[in-house]
Amino acid sequence: MSLPVTAWRSVLPHLGYDLPPDLTPTTTSGPVATGLPLELVRQSVSSKEWWDIPEPVAEQYRRYRPAPLWRARAFEAAIDAKVPVYVKYEGGNISGSHKVNTALAQAYYYKRAGIKEVVTGTGAGQWGTALAAACAAFGLSCVVFMVGGSLRDKPYRGSLMRLLGATVHASPSGLTEVGRGNAASANTLALAIGEAVEYAREGEGRAFCIGSGENYSILHQSVIGLEAAAQLDEIDARIDTVIGSVGAGSNFGGVALPFLARHRAGETAEQPTLLAVESTATPKLTRGVYAYDWTDATGTGPMEAMYSIGSSYAIPASHSAGLRFHGAAKLLSAMRHHGEIEATAVGQREALEAGRRFALSELVLPAPESGHALAAAAAVATGADAHHRSRHGVLVCVSGHGLLDLSAYDQLLAGQVQDLAADDRAVELATARLRPVGSDLPTGVR
Repeated sequence: MSLPVTAWRSVLPHLGYDLPPDLTPTTTSGPVATGLPLELVRQSVSSKEWWDIPEPVAEQYRRYRPAPLWRARAFEAAIDAKVPVYVKYEGGNISGSHKVNTALAQAYYYKRAGIKEVVTGTGAGQWGTALAAACAAFGLSCVVFMVGGSLRDKPYRGSLMRLLGATVHASPSGLTEVGRGNAASANTLALAIGEAVEYAREGEGRAFCIGSGENYSILHQSVIGLEAAAQLDEIDARIDTVIGSVGAGSNFGGVALPFLARHRAGETAEQPTLLAVESTATPKLTRGVYAYDWTDATGTGPMEAMYSIGSSYAIPASHSAGLRFHGAAKLLSAMRHHGEIEATAVGQREALEAGRRFALSELVLPAPESGHALAAAAAVATGADAHHRSRHGVLVCVSGHGLLDLSAYDQLLAGQVQDLAADDRAVELATARLRPVGSDLPTGVR
């Protein structure tokens, strides 16, 4: 495939099974009622494989795409890698992350659908920044509820969003019932999303907008893997492992799933191992249950089939706020359930150490979320990971830069970073009432 990429590629036609349907509470019509454009609905459920990128979106992509890919030889030397490590870097845009790939697409579709204002929740602020930039590009108003602890730790994320014209609220806030009801609780991305859902429903011309776990956002992120595959082909590079970090899943899905689609379409002889890397603080793919759970803290949106540690689980504070989500995307969860992707978990100290080593060797500072992927890539490339080994080469997505995460690296240098792994008993309690996929429906849903 020649660059630039002109169409998104869906993996849905290559699965061979249907995703479990969402369960909608009987008391609400769900987030679709807040204005989800029909084109995004189609992209979530259709068996169509290729989706042309609309020219207004493609024009914006051309400002920063194709994103660079390089062989990280200095990083290889620093870790004593046994195989090549190739890096796909998504930090070279105004949002500093991969999130803008779907933000631009969504803003375009919401604008075309007649929406005037989009509302969202954000963890580390990368998604909020990306959506603010996309709204500025397409003439929409933007309201962002950002996890309060993250906003305090990363104040310049709020500054950048406001510079781009967005209104930013720390979550939990006093603007919503769910925020007021959880004012004393640990703030999480699920709570920020819950506030955004409620706020969006209260205003005419508003729509809730989400950036990671939905099928359409993973579709839009396929530009990452499609570009990476073409770039690797151009230099005759061979890889057998694709690695990305997972909050809900758009970064990993974007870089990894096009490689599965290529193989199943008969375009390649080998399918690489697809390795999802999560935080030990939110280990849904490695320690969670495959069950129906809420996607937000309101309990009024749809319940999705996902690997989850429980939407009620009090996730400990972490510098990798983009990974602080209780569940994985329903697409990735189904693929994990069917054995098509593998998973591992990394602590934040190990992630930040990997990020520091990458900065010292490659002179690129990764976001803490990307540090998780780099730590896993180092383990695979050196043979330290006994369960995931590479014989030919590793592709890892550095999903964003860490220039607005320097407080995390300051704490690393000061020896103040703590690893707070998920508590077994707390996870057990938070998932005890969830209904496993395939069991009877929970009460109050249809």
